[in-house]
Amino acid sequence: MEVIGGIITNSLALISDAGHMLTHLFALLVSLFALFFASRPPTEKKTYGFYRLEILAALFNGVTLFMISVWIFYEAYRRFMHPETISSGKMFIVATVGLIANVACAFILKGGGDEHGHGHSLNVRAAFLHMLGDTLSSVGVIIGAGIIYYTNWFVIDPIISVMICVLILIWSYKLVIESVDVLLEATPKEINIDEVITSLKQITGIDNAHDIHIWTITSGMYSMSGHIDTKDMLISETAKLSKEINRILSEKFKIGHTVIQFGCECKINNAHNGHADHNHNHI
Repeated sequence: MEVIGGIITNSLALISDAGHMLTHLFALLVSLFALFFASRPPTEKKTYGFYRLEILAALFNGVTLFMISVWIFYEAYRRFMHPETISSGKMFIVATVGLIANVACAFILKGGGDEHGHGHSLNVRAAFLHMLGDTLSSVGVIIGAGIIYYTNWFVIDPIISVMICVLILIWSYKLVIESVDVLLEATPKEINIDEVITSLKQITGIDNAHDIHIWTITSGMYSMSGHIDTKDMLISETAKLSKEINRILSEKFKIGHTVIQFGCECKINNAHNGHADHNHNHI
């Protein structure tokens, strides 16, 4: 509606506000997209399931929004040089309708608790904050429409559009960077590998932890693989260690999927040459 209103009123600010709302619409759709595909079971070919589709969609959205921003900046520059007449009355009406829609969405999301009616899920809380951002941008457009109506300062329109466009660029930049980090299997920014190793080495029976790799499957879903050096023990004992490792990783670092390789530095006496051979055996 804002895009159509922007074309009719010749308001770049309305189109920019529509772009800002589009960034948050993408964010909400990506979350919904992820929830839908997360419910689908893994297949023989896609053993991790379809979680990465969320990341690919987010990357596509980020690049698209960047291209939209470039166009808005160009159009704003052109209008700075040659201001165009704007129908401020209609612009005010369209922006007001957009504001009402944003406030209504924010009100609905504010009441979105979990299945037990307690608190708010992280997704709902994030969506609520997006709606607040959209509400503020709509207020900015309304104020701009009022200024143009009383002063005929048409240059206000591209100024507001640039301000909103900066928000779009910040959001799209974060979206692209986070998506690329996931696809490159970078260590999640919330997790410090040194802290993980320190926590693992504090478990009784573990001598060392090395070759640790931590990556993100999809938003908030972390995996880890690593080598754990233990005392010389039975395989059945490593099962207890594995349970304790997974408990600590889950509770402290929110890592839900692990692949652990156990090994030990064993001294094997060589009766023939009278010295000990050191072998690193893996289980």
